[in-house]
Amino acid sequence: MEVNIEDSWKRRLQPEFDKPYFYNLTNFVKEEYSKHTIYPPGKFIFHAFNTCPFDKVKVVIIGQDPYHEPGQYYGLCFSVLDGVPFPPSLLNIFKEIENDLGKPMPKSGRLERWADQGVLLINAILTVRAHQAGSHRGKGWEEFTDAVIKILNDEKENIVFMLWGSYAQRKGAFIDRNRHCVLTAAHPSPLSADRGFFGCKHFSKANQYFKSKGISEIEW
Repeated sequence: MEVNIEDSWKRRLQPEFDKPYFYNLTNFVKEEYSKHTIYPPGKFIFHAFNTCPFDKVKVVIIGQDPYHEPGQYYGLCFSVLDGVPFPPSLLNIFKEIENDLGKPMPKSGRLERWADQGVLLINAILTVRAHQAGSHRGKGWEEFTDAVIKILNDEKENIVFMLWGSYAQRKGAFIDRNRHCVLTAAHPSPLSADRGFFGCKHFSKANQYFKSKGISEIEW
């Protein structure tokens, strides 16, 4: 199957695109777009991959389900376009960066500034029906994003995986801790941020890890 995605990812993911589950997933997603309001806009489904080519990946942040309210989700987990109020989880991420690194709250919720430095911001599920959280679960996206994580785990070294919440931690359970840095904490959602996300210091820990490996740090 022909998929419009950045070339370095396309070379590695083509075997997934050719599998029956992905064919079925594509048919499901096309039908959903034809009948309902779906986020993100179709051209942004693979935005995370297009903004962060495989060879650049240094950090992987794994979300679960896309934001499902108008104007919020455009293909990068936790990120929102300029002018869109920060969702609670993103606000808590910025609060932790402020506490961890002393950086003031940013004016923009767009995280391309991270993606450009090698931060892959992927949700486990890449599409969602408006106002219906979890509406595209179990359709094949989870298998696809598992394959993405496996390729990164197998083909690269010294990636920092930030696994926030039990869902991301289960999804990343197979990551080789000897070859990569795996940081785990509670999810930044207001429901759980006080139970271990605040104070996790993942952003400084990531940079300390990169420094120890002679790798350029991320400007969070």
